[in-house]
Amino acid sequence: GVGKTTLIQKVTQALKSSGIPIDGFYTQEVREGGRRTGFDVVTLSGNRGPLSRVSSDSSASRREYRVGQYVVDLVSFEQLVLPILRSVNHGGDTEKRICVIDEIGKMELFSQAFIQAVRQTLAGSGTVVLGTIPIPKGKPLDLVEEIRSRKDVKVFNVS
Repeated sequence: GVGKTTLIQKVTQALKSSGIPIDGFYTQEVREGGRRTGFDVVTLSGNRGPLSRVSSDSSASRREYRVGQYVVDLVSFEQLVLPILRSVNHGGDTEKRICVIDEIGKMELFSQAFIQAVRQTLAGSGTVVLGTIPIPKGKPLDLVEEIRSRKDVKVFNVS
């Protein structure tokens, strides 16, 4: 809630209007009647789908991925995000591209395919990643800490 996604959106608009090739996604709050009911994934090409929604029943089925009161829709998330990351990864290294990944957090990290795709994107020499990661609270998230400690990563704290 400090403005990470707003910052990403403004930077993305500035880069797009400069004609720089950019693709990726951001997450956006979904609100109903003044309260947050979940998050959507929004791709830079304009597609949108659920990332998570508040779950009314507390008895989690065994196939449910939960973060607090939210149930993560892994299928929707992967269908929207994986094709973007794969196309970024399979474009040649002929031109520098920017890939927006907002965010690499607890909900997103339920997807092993996403973790693999992010690692591949970071390894690709032709891609600059503009991403957001959470400030560590409680148990560290492996991929987040891996990203934070990379020599080729510059972390800016948004407050």
